Amino acid sequence: MYASICHMKRTTIFVPEALERDLQLYAIREGRAAASIVREAVAEYIARRQPALRLPSFTGAFDSGRSDTAERHEELLFEHLSPHGDELPATKKRSRAARSKPVRRHRRR
Repeated sequence: MYASICHMKRTTIFVPEALERDLQLYAIREGRAAASIVREAVAEYIARRQPALRLPSFTGAFDSGRSDTAERHEELLFEHLSPHGDELPATKKRSRAARSKPVRRHRRR
């Protein structure tokens, strides 16, 4: 039994007599220790009171009109950026079907 409680901290709480009586009766009906029921109840109470991790209010507020954003995120993010502020080289736009195929480069002999 000591192994199961060695990582717990003892505390004292004050409850009205009626609540303590109800707790004892509930523990008997459930076949559990009152301390176990109190631990479970406190854990559930705290979990419900935790603030939900919310996304910023503007999340999803804008529509780019694109349906392939997830697939093309790097291309879209870096379309107008270059390292160190260098000029971007002029590139040909490839069709969507061509983008999905790997570019083959021929070796010169």
